[in-house]
Amino acid sequence: MGTVQGAGVVVTGAGGGIGAALARRFAAEGARVVVNDIDPTRTKTIADEIGATAVPGDASEIVAEARDALDGTVDVYCANAGLASPGDAFADEGVWAAAWDVNVMAHVRAARTLLPDWLERGSGRFVSTVSAAGLLTMVGAAPYSVSKHGAYAFAEWLSLTYRHRGLKVHAICPQGVRTDMLTAAGSAGELVLAPTAIEPEDVADALFEGIEADRFLILPHPEVAGYYEARAATPDRWLAGMSHLQQKWEGTGR
Repeated sequence: MGTVQGAGVVVTGAGGGIGAALARRFAAEGARVVVNDIDPTRTKTIADEIGATAVPGDASEIVAEARDALDGTVDVYCANAGLASPGDAFADEGVWAAAWDVNVMAHVRAARTLLPDWLERGSGRFVSTVSAAGLLTMVGAAPYSVSKHGAYAFAEWLSLTYRHRGLKVHAICPQGVRTDMLTAAGSAGELVLAPTAIEPEDVADALFEGIEADRFLILPHPEVAGYYEARAATPDRWLAGMSHLQQKWEGTGR
């Protein structure tokens, strides 16, 4: 794909799952890739596999180092690192704070660092791995659902604010993906996500199709569009259906 050939790309949370699949795909398309993950061993393993540069550490704190590793220019930034964060309204304050910090504020911090250069040169691409939970919700995961709504809102705001100045923004919103995060979702994930779960490589394919089509909203599970429309058009009916799903989950013993 000509749009990423030779481009400087940063992928956070790339030690496995969706992030690793994105890093592999960008490298295969000829991009110069920086792999980031909180786990230094996993970071190095993926980077060595694809001929990329490893920059381990907290995704909020590595943007400047990653840019330096790409000779001063980041063309594509994939804000992929995330926390599953199960729990209800009574979840510990620390769980809520961590979900907000990783799932939203890490995106904001990256944008603060990247936007001046992107706006000056009139080009840049910000890819936010959100989740269908950011458009809909997820039973049993209040901190995750709420923070992913925030991630989607920030991506939307970036797009409407800066698209006329050359910034391309993509929000990836899959349902279940066969990763460690799906496993961490426990019984709720088994009930809601596992039956239609796809591979991380399918998410990478969907992103590249969206880049080719210059599309903001990336739906690796196309049926999510219908759910999103129903949520907007008939919210009470949609909430009633989700309530039934919640009751079904409670009936499994959680």
